[in-house]
Amino acid sequence: MTKQEKNQILKYLYNLKSYGYNYHENFDIKVENIKKFELSNNLNDLENSVKNCFLCELSKTRKNALFSYGNRDSKIMFVIDEPSKSEDELNSFYVGKSGEMLEKMIENVLNLKKEEVYLTNLLKCHSQNRANRLNFDTCKDYFMKELEIVNPELIVILGETAHNYLLKNSDFFQDRGKFLNFEKYQTISTYSPSFLLRNPSLKKDTFQDMLKIKNFLKED
Repeated sequence: MTKQEKNQILKYLYNLKSYGYNYHENFDIKVENIKKFELSNNLNDLENSVKNCFLCELSKTRKNALFSYGNRDSKIMFVIDEPSKSEDELNSFYVGKSGEMLEKMIENVLNLKKEEVYLTNLLKCHSQNRANRLNFDTCKDYFMKELEIVNPELIVILGETAHNYLLKNSDFFQDRGKFLNFEKYQTISTYSPSFLLRNPSLKKDTFQDMLKIKNFLKED
């Protein structure tokens, strides 16, 4: 069955449900109770699983699931909380004003092309509720397997939401710009491009964080 056929069937079932049809007795199921399925060690197969995922409510509203962008052999991985609305609509990373700013941060400070680094999201689908921890938990297995395969030397966490989810015992505003550990990986957090667009005075602090990343790459 193709993805298009699956989507057509789901749309038909959702329409029936909106008219009051029930397919079974209601039951309560939580994400943590779902039996973990075996994920592929191949990044292409993992991406295909993400694009055909229907584990949470976002599968009903997303236009596209965005998996990753860039060099899968890169030493550095950029992680943001979720795709933007524009990225969801266009099925592309680095779009909109925040995407343009991120590109400038990478190319102008790190002297790298955006294609040379690896960029991914904690949440693979755009959400209207950016604080929805349930959706992050749904995508967590995908992200952890992705992290295992790419195996970067440094994770750059963009923004408070992604930082607080990965580094639960750390305060973003106190620890921003510091090298910290997540699992076996070294991380550094800085402001997200969307936050900088609303708070341009913090661009200087972000520039200093990016210089630390540049020095890290030079020392490697």
